[in-house]
Amino acid sequence: MTDAALDPDALDHWDARYGEQDELAVGGHPELDRAGNELFYALRLGTLLALIGDLHSPAAPLFVLDAGCGTGYFARVLDRCGHRVDAVDASQEAIDRARAAGDGPRYSRARLDEWRSPWPYDVVLCVDVLFHLPDDTEWAAALRNLASLVRLTGRLIVTDADTPVPRARDGRIRHRPADAYRAALEPLGLRHTAFRPYGFRETETGFHVFTRIR
Repeated sequence: MTDAALDPDALDHWDARYGEQDELAVGGHPELDRAGNELFYALRLGTLLALIGDLHSPAAPLFVLDAGCGTGYFARVLDRCGHRVDAVDASQEAIDRARAAGDGPRYSRARLDEWRSPWPYDVVLCVDVLFHLPDDTEWAAALRNLASLVRLTGRLIVTDADTPVPRARDGRIRHRPADAYRAALEPLGLRHTAFRPYGFRETETGFHVFTRIR
């Protein structure tokens, strides 16, 4: 899941990671081997599917955006569940690898703050991406754009650490508390309706669910 930063150096960083690393390692837990990351992905996927569900019909599928899709792991599974999935990432390397894997999502290269859609989404998903935007201005722009893509009663699902205060790490990561997300999203008509922790090892990260109420 990729940084949508405007800084070309950041995009070069992610293109290099996707070109050099295993597709699970680059979007998974950096301290795990492939088997461990398979478990980590499966755990996150189980929680995500419980949040989204598969309530759809062939005549009225759910429209889903996977924002910062990386190599498309979650997008492909959601597509197989019968959802109509758009998937975007700022890294061309990630998009190329996602398309090479096949299946049905519609992949596009775009930053989180610039993606536009001809239709609103039932679910906008952004897994392990926003905390890779250390600049608050870029983070807020990305979050506002993602919020604008959610239809009435639809959900924006983002992940971050459940931390009481902002916390920076490694120069490329900035975790923000739920209150920061609420302050950014509630004026836009989205209400925080759930938090589901990953429950994996020592990680404090989990899924924040925001529902559009107006």
